[in-house]
Amino acid sequence: MHWAPVLRIVGILVMLFSFTMLPPALVALIYQDDGLMPFLSAFGLLLVFGMLLWLPVCRNRQELRTRDGFLIVVLFWVVLGLSGAVPLTLSQAPNISITDAAFESMSGLTTTGATILSGIDDLPHSIRFYRQQLQWLGGMGIIVLAVAILPMLGIGGMQLYRAETPGPVKDTKLTPRIAETAKALWYIYLTITVACASAYWLAGMDAFDAIGHSFSTVAIGGFSTYDASIGHFQSPAISLIATVFMLIAAINFSVHFFAWRTRNPLTYFKDPEVRWFGAIMLTLMLVVVATLLLLGHYSQWNDAVVNGIFHAVSIGTTAGFATDNFAAWPLFLPALLLFVAFIGGCAMSTAGGIKVIRFMLLIKQGYREVIRLIHPQALVPIKIGGKAVPDRVVNAVWGFFSAYVALFTLMMLILLGTGLDQVTAFSAVAANITNLGPGLGEVAANYASISDTAKWTLMFAMLLGRLEIFTLLVLLTPAFWRH
Repeated sequence: MHWAPVLRIVGILVMLFSFTMLPPALVALIYQDDGLMPFLSAFGLLLVFGMLLWLPVCRNRQELRTRDGFLIVVLFWVVLGLSGAVPLTLSQAPNISITDAAFESMSGLTTTGATILSGIDDLPHSIRFYRQQLQWLGGMGIIVLAVAILPMLGIGGMQLYRAETPGPVKDTKLTPRIAETAKALWYIYLTITVACASAYWLAGMDAFDAIGHSFSTVAIGGFSTYDASIGHFQSPAISLIATVFMLIAAINFSVHFFAWRTRNPLTYFKDPEVRWFGAIMLTLMLVVVATLLLLGHYSQWNDAVVNGIFHAVSIGTTAGFATDNFAAWPLFLPALLLFVAFIGGCAMSTAGGIKVIRFMLLIKQGYREVIRLIHPQALVPIKIGGKAVPDRVVNAVWGFFSAYVALFTLMMLILLGTGLDQVTAFSAVAANITNLGPGLGEVAANYASISDTAKWTLMFAMLLGRLEIFTLLVLLTPAFWRH
């Protein structure tokens, strides 16, 4: 392990992250709230901490290896999650513990959207803005942003990019150079954010809420500047805008890139993963709306349609926004929405879950095994988009799914051991490992009432979901640390 370049890069990234404390400080100045000093203090502390990591090894120019990239990504997310808690700990409002501050920060950066806070409406504007900003930074992965900057500092970025990018196939680059790829991703991300904020503003939000909610919508995070989430606005137009942009953000950003570069919207329909994603979302919308209408859960049919479509997309894409308490919906609907969140959005999107492409491969592999039972000698390739998928990729997906189930079970047992009931424990782990946020039972509204042990367990689940299991697990294997 090359510790010098690892510490050098982590130090640089922490120093870069310290500057994200300045926008909330500016918001504190504008709204004259109490957040100015906590954010300025956090800026100074993180800048000094980053410099202490960087200065002793600043002249080191060793080349990064793949295992160094994995270590940097995991170290940075852990350090970043704890660093993001600094202004929340220093602030008088909210007055929360270090564990709660770390939980809120990690939830924001991993775009999980689980919260321990209540009374969000009454918090300082700077804190409310900061929570939204955390999700926006975490949405595409702060490492990908850093990849566009680090080459200018003499640091190669491909190792970081491979460890960070969501999805089972990580060698495809949109442009010949990885820095250009990262820039392309962030230009798309920024463009969608600006479009989303503009749409919210035109629909009636003020500038503060429009910017804040665009951050969490495009990041598919689910944080809101209000306790009632999107339901605070009681606006079908705003719900529709959120639905559209959640769907856009849950599509593979490489598909967005190629559609933009070729100026051809049909690119979306040609991509098999996008087609599957569309079919899953459409089916879920129809089932949810039909059930709500048939049972007469809402007195007005249009409320059933708007709320049904909105929550199908919000939970299905792992955003976690709400306009109503979906946990109180009848029959199987709460459980159905939670299970669809396990699928999540497309690979290389800001959505959580196991990703649609993996779900496709699992279904196709299951079908292949059925065919092999009937025709034992048949060679049945698994194809996506007319191209055969290598067995190595299929095996990796099965390995991912096995590890996912095993870790999910272990963490649920830990939560049950803390005294939580089965519904709460199951939904809490599901909502955090999929980066969804809201759960059922005791964690339907927030996570304030669960124990510190449960919160740290769920923070681990958030990281597992954000780094897609293996990036984190590889550090726990003895082979990783052998020379």
